[in-house]
Amino acid sequence: SDNIARGESTFLVEMNETSNILRNATPESLVIMDEVGRGTSTQDGLAIAWAVCEYLLQEVRCLTLFATHYHELTGLDDPECIRLRMAVSHSDDRILFMKKLVPGQADRSYGVDVARLAGLPERVLTRARFLLQEFTGSGAVPVSPPPPTTAEATPEKGELFSQEELINSEIRGIDLDSLTPREALELLYRWKARLP
Repeated sequence: SDNIARGESTFLVEMNETSNILRNATPESLVIMDEVGRGTSTQDGLAIAWAVCEYLLQEVRCLTLFATHYHELTGLDDPECIRLRMAVSHSDDRILFMKKLVPGQADRSYGVDVARLAGLPERVLTRARFLLQEFTGSGAVPVSPPPPTTAEATPEKGELFSQEELINSEIRGIDLDSLTPREALELLYRWKARLP
């Protein structure tokens, strides 16, 4: 956490700790690092995390457990690097963290799913899913969120989002390969009933 008495942000405190680890680790060390690079921009954080990984792999050469949500780090090409992920079982409406480490890399992040488990309002989650699709579709997080479409700009009186926007967001989040014909038909009936 931050150190208010010294005027240090959480990010600065963590960078001080990272610096201490990199300067003092030896090939006999066991280094455990979690979420290096958080607390700054995504690009800065990823760059720092990548460079720290390379340094530990190539310079220090110690046994390291490096936990991260930066999926791009799986592109780090080093024969000494082993990729592991947490096993997750998920469907459209349910996610289960198996608490088991398995070989490979994660297929995606589960931040919105975890936010749902934490009880965020459904409208916030729906908007987050919509924005996530927009952000991942463009390959970059914009400085400001995309403007609402025409359908999104006409919600019912007192509603934050229109039914069209909510349904559109649900459609974008569907894993078509995992839907049974019955589930698909139920979704169509539910959407039709919600439209004016």
